[in-house]
Amino acid sequence: MHTALSQELKWRGFSYQTTFDDISEVDKKKFTFYWGVDPSSDSMTIGNLATAMMVRYFIAHGHHAVLLVGGATGLIGDPDGKSKERELLNPEQLKKNSEAITRQYKRIFKGLEFEIVDNQQWFKDIKYIDFLRDIGKNVPMRQMLGREFVQSRLGEDSNGISYGEFSYSLIQGYDFLHLFRTKGVTLQVCGSDQWGNSIAGVEMIRRIEGKEAHIWSAPLVVNKSTGAKFGKTEEGAVWLDGAKTSPYDFYQFWLNVEDENVEDYLKIYTLLSKEEIEAVIGEFQKEPGQRKAQKTLAREVTRLVHGEEETESVERITACLFGSSDYSGLTAKDIATMKQMLPSHEAKAGESLIQALVSTGLVSSGSEARRMFAQNAITLNGKPADENYTLKESDALAAGHTIVRKGKNKYAIVEIK
Repeated sequence: MHTALSQELKWRGFSYQTTFDDISEVDKKKFTFYWGVDPSSDSMTIGNLATAMMVRYFIAHGHHAVLLVGGATGLIGDPDGKSKERELLNPEQLKKNSEAITRQYKRIFKGLEFEIVDNQQWFKDIKYIDFLRDIGKNVPMRQMLGREFVQSRLGEDSNGISYGEFSYSLIQGYDFLHLFRTKGVTLQVCGSDQWGNSIAGVEMIRRIEGKEAHIWSAPLVVNKSTGAKFGKTEEGAVWLDGAKTSPYDFYQFWLNVEDENVEDYLKIYTLLSKEEIEAVIGEFQKEPGQRKAQKTLAREVTRLVHGEEETESVERITACLFGSSDYSGLTAKDIATMKQMLPSHEAKAGESLIQALVSTGLVSSGSEARRMFAQNAITLNGKPADENYTLKESDALAAGHTIVRKGKNKYAIVEIK
């Protein structure tokens, strides 16, 4: 039986505030809706990805998506509750960032119907006085001063807020009005942190056009274990761009989520059905040590963001480094990825394995290496080796490399010349 969109969104955790009196309105009518991302960086994060997944379900249920890149709003910067103003990006960097966000839209929504717009297209020709007269005159100051981010920025411990950032919601609100006029957009979907900015657009459409428009927002994803906004690590944000967060690190991030969070993340970040998720969780609860839920989550999200080939590669690498897989299955691409992660050393055939261990930094000296050998703690391509071993060309796996391990999880790569 086909699940109604409103119920699908509630079950997956995509339902927070909305202007609809009855959420089943999204089941009864097909909306043209929009979702926007500002190009403050050259990549989206997994925080953006959560809302993108919600957008996918709207599209899958027959609603028409307009995906907005905020080339104009990015020039100002979306204000938040922090005390500092955002640093302004130059137009050249914003252009590159906008192009990168557009590429990510195309990857995440591949196979679906959508259109992409950039609000720089309409803001570049708007004259300031005309904007104040036609738009600003229709927006009450009381409404803008009531925004939560404005109140927090005007507090005693804050440095205040510039007129530029104060006006951000006015500019975003105009996006909604413009898309209403030009594309028939009557719904904006967003994360809960954008509620105030979105309301500005609804009010503009009501005051200027005398028509009704709506918002559907999703809650921000929170790590239950820490109470923190999800998607941050000690190293920083988890990015969708493989150059900023490698596919391997991306996969490992999902593989290592806490047990208490994994079911929620399967609902939010994968396209698996309710029945499929329930089956995975059932297996996971029977044998939590096998981490079936985390492995499924990591595979599904990495496949969506980085594609099948990259996903299979990081799974092979993970199975070799943390499982019992045969190293012979590694490809040249896998080895190249591992060389970016692990210490490496170039050796000639005939070099002692002890010298290779010292050169890679796995051990500090020959005497430490011998102690490791005595404890059977050294392997070559996953197989035990002894202290008298010398490297041979036949030891090389793909692309002329071999993998040495100390203990359970210290690895290095040796290229045999």
